[in-house]
Amino acid sequence: MTHVKRDDSYPPSYGKYSRKSSDCRTGRASYRPVGGYLQIRSNFQKAHDRIGRGFFFTLEKFKMNKTTDTPRNKQTETKGKLGDSMLGSEILVKALEKEGVDTIFAYPGGASMELHQALTHSKQIRTILPRHEQGGSFAAEGYARATGKVGVCMATSGPGATNLVTGIADAYMDSIPLVTVTGQVPQAMIGKGGFQETDFYGMTLPVVKHSFLVTDVTEIPTIISQAFKIANSGRPGPVVVDIPKNIQQTRAQAFFPDDVNIEGFDPESKKISDLELNEIIGLIEKSKRPLLYVGGGIISADASDALRKFVDATGIPVTTTIMGLGAFPETHELSLRWLGMHGSAYANWAVSGEFEKDKEGNSVKVTDGSDLLLALGVRFDDRVTGKVEKFCENGTIVHIDIDPSEINKNRKVTLPIISDVKYALERLAEMVSERPLQTKFDSWQNQVRDWKEKAPFGYHVTEEVMKSQHMKDHLSGSENEVILPQMVIDELYKLTEGDAILTTGVGQHQMWSCQYFLSENPRQVLTSAGLGAMGFGYPAALGAKVARPDKQVIDIDGDGSFLMNVQELATAKIEKIAAKAIILNNQHLGMVVQWEDRFYAGNRGHTYLGNPDDMKQIYPDYVEMIKGFGLPVERVMFKRDLKAALQRMLDSDEAYVLDVVVPYTEHVLPFIPAGHTVADMIWKE
Repeated sequence: MTHVKRDDSYPPSYGKYSRKSSDCRTGRASYRPVGGYLQIRSNFQKAHDRIGRGFFFTLEKFKMNKTTDTPRNKQTETKGKLGDSMLGSEILVKALEKEGVDTIFAYPGGASMELHQALTHSKQIRTILPRHEQGGSFAAEGYARATGKVGVCMATSGPGATNLVTGIADAYMDSIPLVTVTGQVPQAMIGKGGFQETDFYGMTLPVVKHSFLVTDVTEIPTIISQAFKIANSGRPGPVVVDIPKNIQQTRAQAFFPDDVNIEGFDPESKKISDLELNEIIGLIEKSKRPLLYVGGGIISADASDALRKFVDATGIPVTTTIMGLGAFPETHELSLRWLGMHGSAYANWAVSGEFEKDKEGNSVKVTDGSDLLLALGVRFDDRVTGKVEKFCENGTIVHIDIDPSEINKNRKVTLPIISDVKYALERLAEMVSERPLQTKFDSWQNQVRDWKEKAPFGYHVTEEVMKSQHMKDHLSGSENEVILPQMVIDELYKLTEGDAILTTGVGQHQMWSCQYFLSENPRQVLTSAGLGAMGFGYPAALGAKVARPDKQVIDIDGDGSFLMNVQELATAKIEKIAAKAIILNNQHLGMVVQWEDRFYAGNRGHTYLGNPDDMKQIYPDYVEMIKGFGLPVERVMFKRDLKAALQRMLDSDEAYVLDVVVPYTEHVLPFIPAGHTVADMIWKE
């Protein structure tokens, strides 16, 4: 163990630890106050060792004063205002108000009730009480994903805080700005195994961008300002602020800075050079088959308009990741929709080429894919690339990202560039507009058009569906009335004309939602992409609806995912949040069933969610359950009833649930098995 002493040459806003951030992700050290010292548990003890996603730690050995004696901020060095005498809890609320917070999703408990008491006096912040802390964290994410603003959630110490971990990890994986405030046991009890004590600071270090353990009440305003700046700068992510109860109860005058300068943290300074810009344009001029592969970084950077201008100026086709949905209009003739395991066949072909099977069953390339892949704000996720070394195997790859740790992490590239992607696209569009490309890509655009005509997303009632148990139990004699899950989303898209925000759970319904609801703009489809957290859909819809009351917000969910946070229907009812939900109820864990069918000879490994003693019953009975929450609900079994039921749901001015019963035999296509390549893609039955 290493003991460290505070060095006053470092900004006092770092409290009882010195932590210098140079980029936009966090390290892996864990801090715990012990006997007037701060013990650091870390695998990295050398100063300035780079760890995690682009952060640096400076570990200075110093002896600490008692935790209540942390020096105050050097007010003479920072512009701001000295506040009135307030409790720590009141200082926190005022600091949140100063950051523009209008909504917080918070569940009270013994170590956070002081904060809730202070929130009751705020005229700016709406406190929404979720029925589970995980629901609160997902709702805060939904708020952030729908707006680009920082989402805020709060819980008490111990189990309240640990219930937030999945939401924090989800925000970390998908780069969502989130500030999580947690109550902590009094400082004197930390490390003693007191009631509802957990080392929340330590246990969340692998899944946060930054963490703060508040040890001085006067530092709360500076810490909150830093937390919001870190969460929403560079590559966004979650920040934890852990506040012991005695700090909440301490009265003090705190200094509220106008702005904060975090030493070593300046992601906005990372901008592509003119030399690199000209090199990219040179590569485009030499290319015959350029392709833009763009991800959530485009949306986080608010670079969608710049992307559209660049495409208009160059004529380069575009494919996105699921996180990048809406970064480029999916109705545009140059859109290839999204790529990857369940993405469009034509997007996957455009990246790596089209393959067919010969008589011996071997894959043979019949058409070349891209010779220049411009990867912008992406991380080459395995669900996108499949066998990564075969991803755009014969093409030149340019990768632009704000986070240095993503460069060459998953896929070695030809030209790596660390830059704000919005600046890069704006400059590229400007340069190409001033000096238009001499190269035209008519032949490549025609090939893309042919691929799109050859393999569109589609569905039909298969023989397997007709022979399914679903048909025997529920539709005998009315087989033509079967509702396929894809039909539901297709019809919803038509009724809303694409003007809605969708959230999803995780599974088959998630993929179908992305396939059949076309995104025209950013922040239309909000989904747990990296972590794949079941139970995300409805709480996220609540957060999105609070953030965007002007929009229809609909959760497309599976019966398995929806049940995981079904308690949030109470939040919708009591808080009067008109978020809608469609349950595609197939009584199974559909995506796992699909893999069982493909790879395990259909052997069911605990994937049936219904009642095995009465398989004709729809179990659980969502209709009766949701009536218990006092909300309108209806079950739809026949195709003739679907459109009208969807319209009633859309017309409702309160939360509304449709339980749509569908067969479990449907598979999501296209499908590239994990670890395989586009040559192995199943794109039609």
